[in-house]
Amino acid sequence: MRVQINRKMFQWARERSGKTIPELTHKFPKFKEWEAGDVYPTLKQLEKFAKATYLPVGYLFLPDPPVETIPIPDFRTIGNNYIGRPDPDLLDTVYTCQQRQEWYRNYAISRGEDALPFIGSVDTHSDIVSVAEEIRHALHFDIEERRRTATWTEALRQFLKQADDFGIMVMVSSVVGSNNHRKLDPDEFRGFVLSDSLAPLIFINGSDTKSAQMFTLAHEMAHLWLGESALSDINPASSPSNEIENWCNQVAAELLVPYSVIAEEYQDKSNIFDEMNRLARFFKVSTLVIIRRIYDIRAISENEFWDAYHFELDRLISLPASSGGDFYRSQPARLSKRFARAVVISTCEGQSSFTESFRLLGIKKMSTFRDLGASLGVNF
Repeated sequence: MRVQINRKMFQWARERSGKTIPELTHKFPKFKEWEAGDVYPTLKQLEKFAKATYLPVGYLFLPDPPVETIPIPDFRTIGNNYIGRPDPDLLDTVYTCQQRQEWYRNYAISRGEDALPFIGSVDTHSDIVSVAEEIRHALHFDIEERRRTATWTEALRQFLKQADDFGIMVMVSSVVGSNNHRKLDPDEFRGFVLSDSLAPLIFINGSDTKSAQMFTLAHEMAHLWLGESALSDINPASSPSNEIENWCNQVAAELLVPYSVIAEEYQDKSNIFDEMNRLARFFKVSTLVIIRRIYDIRAISENEFWDAYHFELDRLISLPASSGGDFYRSQPARLSKRFARAVVISTCEGQSSFTESFRLLGIKKMSTFRDLGASLGVNF
């Protein structure tokens, strides 16, 4: 039995997924005829097509393609122009994180947890230096604490842990859910934040460079202090025209590298790259953040800044990517240790079903669940 589908839905699904006609024709030999409206697929073929294009099959029965929007403020721009339609990987990631946030919010309520007082405690008129100092103090992310770490990548891991311990779920992943075939594109987005007084959540695109991830985390942290959910595409070099994004960028830079300290520490007689590396070791942040702050204290010209920034960015991008590592170390980072531990505890106590927990955690086997629980300090 064949299913009558508006041919426009096939074109929409193809464009939305980013798949090419040859790619889909290879998997579905009659695809060109489906899109032309000459032939209809069977229900089984339609279900496979929906899966291949990352769609719930019900969407294909709509009379016309829907207009999809991201359910949080979208501040992504290229040259201060709005990027436009989001891709399905981004949408699915946002939806998944919203589901996890809703679950944790209910969990927090059941445990009688108090609302986090810092959420929405400031506005864009608040003093940037004071807010950055408040965040730094709250998370114990001061310069001396960082200097005790060996490298800035270790400082990033510590920053992630401190945020999670403080009550913020931080999820870092390079793929959609647990699907290693759907790699997230850092050019599409670097991160987003879902503000909530009980279940604040920050997602960081793990496909981005480690150097970019620290700034993204600091930027999204500023959004939480504002109490604002947002999707961002920012970096240390950007100067967003949007008031909120610009304020958050300034707070992030001040949080990582206080203006007064770098102005005192900077040695203008040194080679710019030698000084950049020295200060990156001093502050335990990426060299890109340091270059931006050297420019902020007006130690280099705008042309010198951009030359140095692009040179260093190209060098960092060319570095080999690190391996995925041990599953039981990487999975809590993907999910947030706080979230993963709560799901395991709730399941062990009989409050959540194994079916729900496996879905939330992105796993399929009981043995994996047990081992994950043990790695999180939860045994049963």
